[in-house]
Amino acid sequence: MSKFDFDLFVIGAGSGGVRAARIAAGHGARVGICESSRVGGTCVIRGCVPKKLLSYASHFAEEFEDAKGYGWEVGETRFSWPRLIENKNREIDRLNQVYLRLLDDSGVTLFPVHGTLLDSHQVQLGEDIISAEKILIATGGHPWVPDIPGAEHSITSDEAFHLESLPGRVIVVGGGFIACEFAGIFNGLGSEVVQAYRGDQILRSFDQDVRDTLAGEMEKKGIEIRLKTNITELTRHADGQITARFEDGSELQADTVMYATGRVPNVRSLGLHAAGVHALPGGTIPVDEYSRTNLPNIFAVGDVTNRVNLTPVALMEGHAFADSEFGGNPRPVNHDFIPSAVFSHPPVSTVGYTEEEAAVHYGKLDIYKSVFTPMKHTLSGREEKTMMKLLVQASSGKVVGMHVVGMDAPEIVQGFAVAIKSGLTKQQFDDTTGIHPTAAEELVTMRLPVQG
Repeated sequence: MSKFDFDLFVIGAGSGGVRAARIAAGHGARVGICESSRVGGTCVIRGCVPKKLLSYASHFAEEFEDAKGYGWEVGETRFSWPRLIENKNREIDRLNQVYLRLLDDSGVTLFPVHGTLLDSHQVQLGEDIISAEKILIATGGHPWVPDIPGAEHSITSDEAFHLESLPGRVIVVGGGFIACEFAGIFNGLGSEVVQAYRGDQILRSFDQDVRDTLAGEMEKKGIEIRLKTNITELTRHADGQITARFEDGSELQADTVMYATGRVPNVRSLGLHAAGVHALPGGTIPVDEYSRTNLPNIFAVGDVTNRVNLTPVALMEGHAFADSEFGGNPRPVNHDFIPSAVFSHPPVSTVGYTEEEAAVHYGKLDIYKSVFTPMKHTLSGREEKTMMKLLVQASSGKVVGMHVVGMDAPEIVQGFAVAIKSGLTKQQFDDTTGIHPTAAEELVTMRLPVQG
């Protein structure tokens, strides 16, 4: 008989925590999990899923316009933000119930309270204390907003999903995934949007061609991108309007100012110090390739480890942890060639290295690039371009990077990511027959490098 209440206790019921709990329970472990918010985590409740639903909604205005080129006459259209949010909320409620059933069907005991580590084996859950042989921290992260005067007048993506009405004028602060996505969402639904970013171009850490292409396409759609700038103060007026003052002294008025300036790990009141778990100054919990912290029985997965902060990565880490610790199948986590997508307007998707990174890791490169008008827009008349880029190690012919900006980019790259992860060469791309007419066929018909 074990001296512990559980073989595994998971703190945080988001994507990574739920996956780890279910898989461990499937391996025969006695598993408990706690969550002070709704089960499902950032992605399901206030992230990827609701954002994608809003993104779908924001594309319809262009679809109505594009239909004219194909012989359709579209009548008067009206958009209802409250109806969209109501329908979105209903879908999130459904998914929350799905996650609850998944835990219940797996035999995982859920504690709907905040968990605090008391030591390396005990967790405080409200009035109760439980013990566990192994503990997994999967508490995710939350939006970070700089400490400026008037910061309380701004919102983050968390609040954006629950606005009572669509703002007429929006300032989106930031240049990453979330900032670019919400700039596109608000713009597509009819808001006037200014995106302000302190860097020299949006999407820092992405390939430069991707960054420049997306910025140009967003500006075509009416989004004003202000670079190398910071807001120093926000002032709310009696009529509800907000004035944003910038570093250069200029001012801009808006109905809503949304910060998407990064996320930080959820470690407040977690009891890391009491348990002896090492954390970096910003809250990141360092782990090894098996997601183990500095303590042999405490592990961490997902955004709280600040490795690759993507939902599928948290799922992968949680699954690998459970297999390693309870399934008799040690599986280190491999973060190489992880595909990603930005559901901007137009969307972006990549797998592998940027041109700059690839040159460092692989030496001389052959670079293939194509910029073209998607077939759909030959009749719609829209001036949107698609950009596709392949990075190939010259010595081996191995494809080490793929970057796509344009319609259906995430759907295209997901399939190619399997090939690139498996080490496919450019010759094997060339030997593959394209599907015509598609945009994706461009990736197997690019014959001459633009550089190499």
